[in-house]
Parts: sequence; structure tokens; C-alpha cells
Amino acid sequence: MIKLSDYSTRPPQGIEKKEIKQKTEQFAERLGELHQLLLAEGKHSVLVIFQGMDASGKDGAVKKVFRDCTHNNINVYSFKKPTEEEFAHDFLWRVHKKVPAKGNIQVFNRSHYEDVLIQRVHGWIDEEKYNKRMKAINAFEELLQFDGNTLIFKFYLHLSYDQQAIELQERIDEREKNWKHNANDWKEREHWDEYMRCYEDVLNQSIIPWTITPVDERWYRDYIVVKTIVEGMEALNMQYPSLEDK
Repeated sequence: MIKLSDYSTRPPQGIEKKEIKQKTEQFAERLGELHQLLLAEGKHSVLVIFQGMDASGKDGAVKKVFRDCTHNNINVYSFKKPTEEEFAHDFLWRVHKKVPAKGNIQVFNRSHYEDVLIQRVHGWIDEEKYNKRMKAINAFEELLQFDGNTLIFKFYLHLSYDQQAIELQERIDEREKNWKHNANDWKEREHWDEYMRCYEDVLNQSIIPWTITPVDERWYRDYIVVKTIVEGMEALNMQYPSLEDK
């Protein structure tokens, strides 16, 4: 049973920042190479899901981790409040249209899990609907795996309550970050304990496991994310096709 209070939001003691940043650079370069292999072989796709509280660093993780990837075959999508058309369909309808084709990497900066997190926290869905949606999400992700040959990475960006306050305040105090400021983020912060409870339920009920990623130090976040993705893609044992394969 996962309890988020058992997981630190900071790097392990004694870890060397300079060394970790060097390793992160190496992993990022290797991810760029693996992305080329993914595209060339055309047998697999990759879905990367980032979820976390406001100011947990989802945008920064995308920018740092995928900087050496071929831009034509990587897509980033952020799920906002559903449109009227999307509300008229089941909650996964809009998500299925955004999953990656073979040879591509798709990044979800927030995802279908919003429909069992914010909606549950605010009581917009009841517990019965929550449980049914979690079953649907698990089935959906398993479908992507076995029918779409999709490798799925799910990162819960584990931010502390105190660090979130620092990050949100910087959006007010630092001009270059003003554009990120959203007064509603402070209102959502008032529901912190309920969000933690709902996140724990999601982490425990998911069939495809999550990587709980400490993010109070962003350099360590980048390392965990890119290392996890590279190791997972290496395990695919992808090969460049030969002329005979064409």
C-alpha cells in the first residue's frame, strides 16, 4: 500500500548534484538516439504521463527530458477543461484521439487522470463513478499496451506542501514567471490533503505502476524521469531495419 508520506520529495542524502546532472545529460542524449530507433523500427509507441500538483514542474520536465528528441515525432498535449463536444462523449473519448502512433512519443502534461482527481476532490463525481472510471482507465491503458504496442510511463511528480508555496509565490514575485500565475492555483492548494488522498488511491489502484518522482529539487526530477524512460526503451531491444526489411 502506497502512502505518499513515506516518500521523500527531495533527493537522497549524500547524492552529488554535479554528478547527477552529468548523468542526466548522458541519458537525454541516449533518449534522442532511442527516439530515432523508435521511429525507424516503427513497431512501438511511447506514452509518457505527467501528473502532479500545481507547480510540480510538469512543463520543466518536458523541456529538459526530451530536448534531444526529433520534434516531428514527439507530441505534447495538456488536457484542459473539456469542451462541450467532449462533455457530450465518454470521458476517455478525447484521450484516445491523442494516443501515439507507432514510431511516436506522446507526452501528456496532465492526462485522463484529471477525471478521477480534480473531479473527485470537488465532488463532481461520486465514489461509484470514480471506481468505474478507474476500471475504465486500467482497461484503456492495457488496451494500448497489448493492441497498440505502447510502452507507458507514468510519473507522479511528488512535491511538498512547503515547496509548492515557494514555487507559486515565485510566479508573483519574478516577472519572467508572471505569465504562469493563476490565482486559482492558491485556491486548489486549500484542498491539499484531499488531493493527497485521491492521488494515493490512484497510485494504489493503477495496474500499470507509477514512478513516484521527487521534485523539490528539479535537477533530481529530470534525472529520475529520463533514466526511467531510457531504461524502459532500452528493454525493447529495438533495431534499425535493413534494406531486406523494406
